[in-house]
Order: sequence, then C-alpha cells, then structure tokens
Amino acid sequence: MKMHGWRASAGRILKLSSRPGRGNPARHGSLHRSGGSCRGTQFYFGHKQPLSVHLQGKECALGVSFIQSQCFGSIATKIQRNPEFATINSDDIRYFRDLLGEKNVIQDEDALLAANMDWMRKYQGSSKLLLLPRSTEEVSQVLKYCNSRCLAVVPQGGNTGLVGGSVPVFDEVIVNLGSMNKVISFDEVSGILVSEAGCILESLVNFLDNNGFIMPLDLGSKGSCQIGGNVSTNAGGLRLIRYGSLHANVLGLEAVLANGDVLNMLGTLRKDNTGYDLKHLFIGSEGSLGIVTKVSILTPPKLSSVNVAFLACTDYLSCQKLLLEVRRKLGEVLSAFEFLDEQAMDLALNHLEGVRNPLPPALHKFYVLIETTGSDERSDREKLEAFLAHSMEEGLISDGVVAQDIQQASSVWNIREGIAEALMKAGAVYKYDLSIPVEKIYDIVEELRNKLGHLTRVVGFGHLGDGNLHLNISCPQYDDAVLAQIEPFVYEWTSKHGGSISAEHGLGLMKADKIFYSKSPAAVQLMASVKNLLDPNHILNPYKVLPHSLSSP
Repeated sequence: MKMHGWRASAGRILKLSSRPGRGNPARHGSLHRSGGSCRGTQFYFGHKQPLSVHLQGKECALGVSFIQSQCFGSIATKIQRNPEFATINSDDIRYFRDLLGEKNVIQDEDALLAANMDWMRKYQGSSKLLLLPRSTEEVSQVLKYCNSRCLAVVPQGGNTGLVGGSVPVFDEVIVNLGSMNKVISFDEVSGILVSEAGCILESLVNFLDNNGFIMPLDLGSKGSCQIGGNVSTNAGGLRLIRYGSLHANVLGLEAVLANGDVLNMLGTLRKDNTGYDLKHLFIGSEGSLGIVTKVSILTPPKLSSVNVAFLACTDYLSCQKLLLEVRRKLGEVLSAFEFLDEQAMDLALNHLEGVRNPLPPALHKFYVLIETTGSDERSDREKLEAFLAHSMEEGLISDGVVAQDIQQASSVWNIREGIAEALMKAGAVYKYDLSIPVEKIYDIVEELRNKLGHLTRVVGFGHLGDGNLHLNISCPQYDDAVLAQIEPFVYEWTSKHGGSISAEHGLGLMKADKIFYSKSPAAVQLMASVKNLLDPNHILNPYKVLPHSLSSP
C-alpha cells in the first residue's frame, strides 16, 4: 500500500481526498445488519479476541480477605472485605436457577476466570457466580433478592474498563447484561435509537450504518464494549470533539435500583424540562447507583465526505497551534483531532502487526491525526487543502499524508487505536487518563520522563481536541519502586494545574481513594449521600468510585 505524501518543497498538496459516498471509512469495518439484535461474544475485548487468551500466566492472584495494592498499579491501602456482605450458598444458586434457567447461572471455572479478571490482567476477583439475565424484569428480581440477602453485586458489560470497575474485588456476584442485546426501536426521522444495554457498540455502529446514521460514540474497544457499560462510565472516545459526551447524546435510560425497583426514564424527547433530570446520575456512576438496562441515544446522520490526514509536527507547541487553526478553519467539519508522540509511534510500529510508518523513513517528535466529516466533498476537500497548505507555510507541519481510500484511512486509524494494545505487548504499563488544559498537557509527560530516567518509557497520546491525555509508563515488569515515583506525583501535578484525574475512564477501584484530587470534600460527601439514598446496603459495585472510608453503609 502506498500513501501519497506531500512536502514543503512541493508547494502544493497532491490528491487530498477520500472516496465520496462512504460513511466513516476509517472505523466502520465490515457492515452487516443483525436483524434488530446486537449480539456479541461474551468475555471478548478489542475486536473479537478471546479474553481467556490473555489470562495465561497471570500471577497477581487476590486473597478473599484483602487486596495487595501492587496488583493494581496504583498505590492504595489494603481493602478489607465488607463483613456485612453475605456469601453465596446452595439456596442462592437454587433461586437463581429457578429464575434465570440453569444455562444462565454460570459456575464454570473457565468462564468465571475470564469474568473475574480485567483485560489488562491487573484486577482479579474471586467471584463464584456469574448471572446472565435476559430482561429488565430478571435484573430486577436478581437485585431484589441480592439486596434482601445483602449479596454484593458487580454489573458487567464487555469488561473493557481500565480502572478495575467492571470486575469483582472479592466474591461479589457478577451480573453480565450481554444477553440483553436487542435494538428496541429506531426512528429514521429523528435518528433516535433505543436499545438494550447489552448491545455491542460495534453492532450498533453497523446497524446504524445500514440505516444511514452513525453512533456519536466511537472507541477502540467497540468490538467488545457494551452500550450500557459505555453509558455507565460516560465513555468519551474519538468523536467527542464533534458530538460531545454521552451526557449530551443520551436522551433517556432505564435503570434498576439496588432494591429491584425499575426506574423508567427511557424518554426520546430532545426537550423535557420537568423536574430533576435524574438520568445524569446514572451516566458515569459506574454501576454504583443502579444497573442501566436500556438506553435511548440521539444519533447523527452519516455524511458522505470523510477525509483523514496524518501529520508530523516538530514540537508540542506546533500541535497546539494546529488545533487552534483547525478549529478556526475547519470547525464545521472537524470530527477528530488526535495526537501521539514519538514513543507511541515507535511502540505501534514495533508491536502491532501490519502497521507501517506512513511518513518514512524517520520518526517525528509528534504526530496529529485529523478527520473531517461533511456533506460537500468538493468544498470539504478544498478547505482541507487550503488549511494544510497554510499550516505548512507557517511551519506548523513538517510532513504529512492524506488517505486516498478506505484502506489507507483505516491503516492510519489503526495506528492511533492500536497504541493501547502495543503498550500491553511491550510489557507492564501504568496507565493514567487525565484532563489537563491543552497548553500544559505535554508538560507532565516531560517532567515524568525526567523524573523516571531511562528505566521506563513514558508515552503520551490522546484526544488533544478534548484536552485528554493518555499518560502511559511502560516498563519490563511492575515495580513498586517505579510506582512510588509515579504516584502521587501524577495526581498532585494534575490537581495543581486544574486538571481531572479521570477524563473518560472513570474512577473504579484504582482511583476511588484519589477522588479528592479532583472533587471537594463537600461534593464527595454529597455523592456519598446519593449513594446511601439509592443503595443503602451498598451492594452495587462496592469498593469503587467513592473513597473506601465512605463506601460502607
């Protein structure tokens, strides 16, 4: 595959276009309609790769009475199992089998191994029971029973989270919504999609593509993550700069509370200003207030003109200036603005299969991926050409390519989306998801790089258009001495510069005790009051989101 490049000496841009009449060519993949059902394989991540493949050789086993912090890549005190929680007995198993059917009550060790461990192999629980409800009513009955018995519960979707929020800490009952995978309705006039929470994101993408629409949410883990989990974690992703967060796109949802009550807020109205908008409590609460069972989402129409450019910059300041210019010159068509540094590119080239350097032969200090999406192919192309020519003349870009077809666009996106996989293949990795003012984003990367020296590789990439840095520290193996230099430095630095310690990944178990770096004590206490109101026994996703000192009833 050859991708046409352009240089300053050429004085012009060569054939900057993508094929018209397509949807988003970079990330749709094969398109098929599943007859109104969004079925996905259980316990998979990435693009249909079995999670069990990645569990071999895992040595970070957890005891049943406490957790060692070094297993999680985050400094924390030991967590004690809440003694108020009951343990599963034969009567419980009998009840769940009568309710759900024997095949939906899982005690198989292999299936439980996959459900107990996150895909990064950092967090592992010891649950002995996995439940697969098929309806909201079954979820309701499960939670009503668990609440009466004081059995702790972990809601689980595709298990693609990065902060330990979707796996048990101890022996909590796992409730996976993967069997609730139907598209309930789709309005082609308004673009409003209503689906069950267990629909795989990629299946919804394909369903909408066949109907001439797109999801406002796009993630690298779309082949496995479920829409209910996306909503529960307020997942951000690659399109936030264009379409906003899920708080903006979710019109309504249905949630089951800890006591089994079903809260029906499944509205499909763009405007509804009647009382408190309670759905926002559940968007981003990580399953700690209730289990989301259905969602209604506003989806935008698929536009025909898509262009993808992959550019090189000599320094981070040029990346900043490029972002400002692209918002001014291409703001109405801009759909993604991603960046990665030289270290991230090197990892992708060395650890991802089939990836080639789009700008050979040497590596550049920084790379920017720009995607535009519009309805006028000729106008969009001309605007992009003018923008790139001007940016090169101003010295903001040192090199670049523009995808000529769907394959080239996909290959460029594969670099950006594959960095997390490359980091996993390279060895141990400490991951931090930070919101930081754009002008300061790369400062923490450089400071941490100087602090840690040559024993680690500090990698920076992320959604620059959203001020979201994915800070990764790669090393041969997990090391408490290395971790002690990273934390609490990362959290203190972020707080000092007015940032957030969780931009889009959530708090989960990893950062529950770190919430005070981003929220005031009064705000956290109010959150705890909401938790006590909706889940007085604290059975829903215990030990997560809120500080452990506030997590007991």
